[in-house]
Amino acid sequence: MAEVILRQLTKHFGSVEAVEDVTLRIPDGEFLVLLGPSGCGKSTILRLIAGLEDATRGEILIDGELINFKDPTKRNVAMVFQNYALYPHMTVYKNVAFPLETARMAREEVAEAVQRAAEMLEIEALLKRLPEQLSGGQRQRVALARAIVRQPLVFLMDEPLSNLDAQLRLQTRLELMGLHERLGITTIYVTHDQVEAMTMGQRIAVMRDGRIQQMGDPTEVYDVPANTFVATFLGAPPMNLVGGSLERRNGQTYFRVEGYELAVDPAVSGIAPYVLAEASGEAQLGVRPEHLTLAPPDAEGLPGVVRFLEPVGSDLFVSVMVAGHAVQVRMPPDTRVSTGSDVRLVFDPARSHIFGADSQNLRS
Repeated sequence: MAEVILRQLTKHFGSVEAVEDVTLRIPDGEFLVLLGPSGCGKSTILRLIAGLEDATRGEILIDGELINFKDPTKRNVAMVFQNYALYPHMTVYKNVAFPLETARMAREEVAEAVQRAAEMLEIEALLKRLPEQLSGGQRQRVALARAIVRQPLVFLMDEPLSNLDAQLRLQTRLELMGLHERLGITTIYVTHDQVEAMTMGQRIAVMRDGRIQQMGDPTEVYDVPANTFVATFLGAPPMNLVGGSLERRNGQTYFRVEGYELAVDPAVSGIAPYVLAEASGEAQLGVRPEHLTLAPPDAEGLPGVVRFLEPVGSDLFVSVMVAGHAVQVRMPPDTRVSTGSDVRLVFDPARSHIFGADSQNLRS
């Protein structure tokens, strides 16, 4: 086990900035998730740590040792790929044993290590099979066994569950969490799936365009997103954003949108008074669907018109048009509402967010 430190890590492919000035500290034994859309640089960071790519600049340290120029085979990291990367002509046993045999470990020690990893992942009955004779879930377990058997300092996992169906993904996710709990090996896990990130990560680093947008524990990142990108990337449906403006009158700041005005109280909103005093111009009000509720048209709240109803069993998602914005409201499945109805959207200002013209959360 080891601490991993990235200092101003940067990787350019020609004029393309794949990773730009990323600084991270991953404590010994932590499970960190790099979350973001395709092409944001998260997989490139794994490849830089593994030594499959050379950094343009910056430093990578594992257990206090600078490894930028260290041979990939000597970095003592194990990478699990999206496509499993199993050798098709080798049995499961040979695939798992391969890194140990390459390191010239004694045959008896190899057999013992393979058996131990196979038992841990419940693949003992598969050791004589070829990869083509395995299901996707079984192949993923073999890939994990091959990583575990090396007893690495760090696990690097690049979207290892993306090729599995929903049910198997859930099962394997739970297995990975249990595995990390037992082994305690520092793990950096890459995914674009927010459910995986929220349920597995002790901390999440949300990435966009090669840069980290926000880092923190899952609840923190979800509840107080640093900017509109994080707000809309996390959540299903994502946070609602309604465009309006901030105005300052008689020492009070107001968020205004057509037909509605909200007095922004520093004590309630969590926004520092000096920030509110200087805020003005274009802004967006952000509220998550579960923090909104429907009220009659004569109530206080955002005015809107119901456009669509989406029953999904445990919830009813109601789409409401508010000043030209489609707003999603999560309601109980037995809610009585009809399309075309005038409604008001009511919410607790303490659970809302104001994003400035630069898309940053004024609360941050």
